[in-house]
Amino acid sequence: MKTSIATVSLSGDLREKLEAIAAAGFDGVEIFENDFLSFDAGAREVGKMVAGVGLEVTLFQPFRDFEGMPEPLRQRAFDRAERKFDVMQELGTDLMLVCSNVSPQSLGGIDRAAADFHELGERAAKRGLRVGYEALAWGRYIDDHRDAWEIVRRADHANIGLILDSFHTLSRDIPVDGIPSIPKDRIFLVQLADAPRLDMDLLSWSRHFRSMPGQGDLAVADFTEAVCATGYDGVISLEIFNDQFRAGSARTVAVDGQRSLVHLLDRIHDHGETKIPGRDRLPPRARCLNVEFLEFAVDDDTATSLAALFAALGFAKSGQHRNKDVTWWRQGDINLVINAEKEGFAHASYIMHGPSVCAMGLRVEDAEQTANRARSLLAQPFSQPVGPGELEIPAIRGVGGSLIYFTDPKGRLADVWETEFDAADEAGAGDGIGLLAVDHVSQSMDYEEMLSWLLFYTAIFDMTKTPELDIADPAGLVRSQVVRNADGAVRIALNGSQSHRTLAARFLSEFFGSGVQHIAFSTGDIFATARQLEAGGMTVLPISGNYYDDLEARFALGAKTIKALRGSNILYDRDETGEYFQIYTPSFADRFFFEIVERRTYEGFGAVNAPIRLAAQSKLAGTPGVPRQ
Repeated sequence: MKTSIATVSLSGDLREKLEAIAAAGFDGVEIFENDFLSFDAGAREVGKMVAGVGLEVTLFQPFRDFEGMPEPLRQRAFDRAERKFDVMQELGTDLMLVCSNVSPQSLGGIDRAAADFHELGERAAKRGLRVGYEALAWGRYIDDHRDAWEIVRRADHANIGLILDSFHTLSRDIPVDGIPSIPKDRIFLVQLADAPRLDMDLLSWSRHFRSMPGQGDLAVADFTEAVCATGYDGVISLEIFNDQFRAGSARTVAVDGQRSLVHLLDRIHDHGETKIPGRDRLPPRARCLNVEFLEFAVDDDTATSLAALFAALGFAKSGQHRNKDVTWWRQGDINLVINAEKEGFAHASYIMHGPSVCAMGLRVEDAEQTANRARSLLAQPFSQPVGPGELEIPAIRGVGGSLIYFTDPKGRLADVWETEFDAADEAGAGDGIGLLAVDHVSQSMDYEEMLSWLLFYTAIFDMTKTPELDIADPAGLVRSQVVRNADGAVRIALNGSQSHRTLAARFLSEFFGSGVQHIAFSTGDIFATARQLEAGGMTVLPISGNYYDDLEARFALGAKTIKALRGSNILYDRDETGEYFQIYTPSFADRFFFEIVERRTYEGFGAVNAPIRLAAQSKLAGTPGVPRQ
């Protein structure tokens, strides 16, 4: 089974699109007519360009308003088709897409349409060409693939076949259970697109909000599995109309497209019954056990300040790296690493971003298997020379060029801390302030990147995504979506802003790119933790008194509880599942900040409190998050 993508899915001119598509590993390309018409080269030259980058033209499209036209428009439609056939032959493709008629002048009738297609098949056959018919979801008479198939069946011509498109079927909630009964040789091509569920007209929905399989809410896997059940082994192609994609990087979108198809076909493999021709099964999606560590890139000055902040948060220096200027800080199951090396990846990250989270370690069931899956899904592997006694830990590039390392509970990777670090003199000193684990990590990015990273995480790891939320920043909206594993031990919040003035956007500007903006730690008793923070002289984010007046009215918590929350600047939320408590630190070097949370069977992230937190942070923008002296 070969993969393809339509040029309309990408930004740039036709040459740039072809180069991006080839680099992403596609076998072929659908040439969208407008991309061809606006390009300064003839069809023969374009065909050579396609072949020159190692692709084939899988389809020329679209041909509109063909079937069921009255004379003289009917004859004009056949004349137009002949002209398109000329272009196809010069391009080097044998397949043209005809979409169902939307013209108000068209006439209904299955037999009338079938007769038109039979005649078109005769004309195509003389040139060795084929025609595929697709039902548009907003077609005037034909808006259902079942009716399109009936027209193809009645046309009864070997050069006329069906083109199936997941969006046109799934957007109208048309059942897919009849697809396996279609003979596989009558399906000429399959187009795939996902989309978020939106309450809007079908044409606008399709033209602006399609996405890659796995990025939206449609049952694309069920649709594809129904197609594969026919025995179909032809081209699977992406046709994605999306304003965001057409404004972004063609290479990034192309890689996302290939990743989405590899992941989709692998999911169908995993069902066990349907086998995909020419596709090997990947290692399973990686099961994450927890966040193993977070690594911070610093220089000497910020290393001292960050160490003081960690100490004020109750962390103890647990180890010194045997070969590097790297220290290990620990509390509960949380491992933090301060890397002040003068060369290597962390140093390069510091030069680019300043003090920052340069890497995240995830503990998975099988580190090597996870790395293999990631590479199969086009993740960029990372390695650098290791010194004596150091472990080579599998790693890939993540958000903003940061690293994601993989450890596991078996073999040498299970003993990474003991292997690479000498115990510090003060290791284990103190009991901390009750922090237990990393509750979640928030990564800020341009809004245009969010779909890419959602697909990245859910394709490689056994994670699910939560619904997207709009969060009110004082300077605009921030969109947030979370990916998490089944037990919540790993939660990653992705935050994107379309305004340049929000806190998330200012982070991108200061940081020179996407990255970790905040880290949340869990505690079993936030009030005790707050008291210990105060006793240690740690500054927390001050919250407006008006918030607590409103909180008392909303939840009837009682004067004593409100007083305790107000006294420690603790934010609160409650829903039908439980309660949630939050404390924030000010930002460190305008780069990142920390949150401490207590969950009482609550699964959310206190989204209702985000505007309060953002407003408080905006007031303190530029204040370093260091403990009082």
